[in-house]
Amino acid sequence: MSQHTLDTPEALFHYALRSALMMEQHSLEALDDLHAAARDQKIKKLFTHHADETREQIDNLERVLKDLGYEATTAPSQATTGIKTQAASLLEKADPKLHNQIALMSALGNEHFEIASYTGLIMHAEALGAAESGKLLSANLDQEVHTSEELRTTLQEMLSSS
Repeated sequence: MSQHTLDTPEALFHYALRSALMMEQHSLEALDDLHAAARDQKIKKLFTHHADETREQIDNLERVLKDLGYEATTAPSQATTGIKTQAASLLEKADPKLHNQIALMSALGNEHFEIASYTGLIMHAEALGAAESGKLLSANLDQEVHTSEELRTTLQEMLSSS
């Protein structure tokens, strides 16, 4: 899609959907990196499970784009690019004994951004009368909220036992 002004709610929604697709693709890449960095098998398992869910979320986004008659292309997601870069930088300079904490903190930050993104997308879908799209986006949001809670709980347990 060529660069142009986002001048309607529909154009903004289309762009935000494409950006969410890139967001999830970045997440999948980051989960591979975080999985590799994690030392704890419980955390590795958590990242593996979330990668599976992320693939489902990508499928849901592609379905929403298709159902709305949009081409399933991506748009930039600077926030997730930044989160991934920050995680890589921290992992590079940190002692390996901190890698589990860094992986969990980085993933938690990404989840919070995804939760905010899906919340806005769902509101847009509802406002535009795209009920089926709203359901698929809500399914993604539910997974993100659940994963955020798992990450938070795991990090809290780790910090409490330190």
